[in-house]
Amino acid sequence: MRKELLAAGLCGLLLTGCQDNPKGDNYGGVSHLHPDNRRSEVYGDQANKKRPDVSQRFGYYRHQKSPIMGDRSNAKEMAVLDREQIAKDISRVSTTLPNVNDAAVLVTDEEVLIAYDTDTTNRELTADQVKRTAMSRVPRFFHVYVSDNKNLMRDVETLTSLTTQDEDANEAIAAVIKEMKKSPQGARINASENENGETSDDLKRGMNGGMKR
Repeated sequence: MRKELLAAGLCGLLLTGCQDNPKGDNYGGVSHLHPDNRRSEVYGDQANKKRPDVSQRFGYYRHQKSPIMGDRSNAKEMAVLDREQIAKDISRVSTTLPNVNDAAVLVTDEEVLIAYDTDTTNRELTADQVKRTAMSRVPRFFHVYVSDNKNLMRDVETLTSLTTQDEDANEAIAAVIKEMKKSPQGARINASENENGETSDDLKRGMNGGMKR
C-alpha cells in the first residue's frame, strides 16, 4: 500500500510539472533555442545581474526551419532590410579607413553605390578596401560599385529621392554606376565574380530588370 501511495505521489508531481510548462520543449514557455531567455530559469536572477553589457556580448541566434512544407514567411522577413541603417554603417566604417575622408553611400534592393573623397596614393587599394567594407555588411547577392570621384557624391545623394517603385529609378542608377566604373573598383572578388561581385550571368541579363550596364 505504501508503494502504491508513493507511485501516486510521483505521478502527481509529474503532472503538476507538465501543467506549469504546457510546452514540453520550452523552459517556462520560452523557447529553449534562445539560451539567454532560459538562464534565469536555470541559474536564477543572479545570472542576469552578472551578464556583461549588451555592447560586450557576442551575438547569437538559432532558428529552426519551419515544419510546414512551402512556408516562406521567414524569407519574407529576411527580405526587409533597413537600407538606411546599412548605408549609415557603411559610410561610418568607410571613413575609418586610411585616406578616406568622406563617403556618400546609397543602398538599393540589390546594390551599394559609394562615392568617396580620398587623398590616397594607391587608388586601387583604397577602392578595394571601401568595396569590401560594404560587402561585409550586405547580403551576398548584392553588387558594390565605388568611385573616388568626389563629384559623384552629389549624384549618389540625388538618387535618394527615388524609391524602388519609381519607374525611372533603374535608369538613373545605371547612369551613375556607369560613371562610377570609370574609377578603380579594386580587385576581383573571386574567379567567377568580377570587381563588383557580378557573375557572367549577371552581366548577360543585366541588373535592374534586365538593363545591361
